[in-house]
Amino acid sequence: MSKTRDLAKMIDHSILHPTMTDQDLKRECEVALKYDVASVCVKPYAVTQAVELLKGTDIFVGCVIGFPSGNSAIEVKVYETEKACKDGAVEIDMVINIAKALQGDWDYIEREIDAVTSICHKHKAIVKVIFETDYVSTPDDIVRLCQICTKVGADYVKTSSGFGFVKGKDGKYSYEGATIPNLKLMKKSVGPDVKVKAAGGVRTLDQLIAVREAGCTRCGATATITMLEDAKNRFGD
Repeated sequence: MSKTRDLAKMIDHSILHPTMTDQDLKRECEVALKYDVASVCVKPYAVTQAVELLKGTDIFVGCVIGFPSGNSAIEVKVYETEKACKDGAVEIDMVINIAKALQGDWDYIEREIDAVTSICHKHKAIVKVIFETDYVSTPDDIVRLCQICTKVGADYVKTSSGFGFVKGKDGKYSYEGATIPNLKLMKKSVGPDVKVKAAGGVRTLDQLIAVREAGCTRCGATATITMLEDAKNRFGD
């Protein structure tokens, strides 16, 4: 496999902005096809359309659950997951209940992740658990989440939704997304069967290479074209 294709097969091409229309979905699925990425990650109502647009290819269709704030009840997340799987999604990216994590209600978090993981595996789909590390940011909490994901058999741990903006004292919003220290901590803290996905703020080829070196096998991205065109120019393949 060429270096560029190897990097492309790390990318979950994100089609998640709330303003994106069906026409945007079609265009971005064409981008995914052109660059032969690992998957597209779409909004729940768009799963059937994405499956049709990518039919006959090896590009997976993934769907977000409880997105982006993670506030849905466990039963709602389970229903949303089952609907997405029945519509053809084979990868599920779920957002945890952020407030429950921040208050240390780890029993709730374990029940939630276990419930969604179980329904995913029932449908032979994989699950990626989004921590939203701009909010759930302490090392102890990140390690605890990794331990829970390992215990219940989740397939991936993931940093961010891409929409976890933190309001500062000046009223302005800031965002870090995937950071190398957090990715290394997550990689170190999961069991051998759990993989790591970077998401949020990875927009350049050097950043993509850096998250791979930190131990990630997947990376959510909207800057797919920029990163992979740069890879072609750099590696000549």
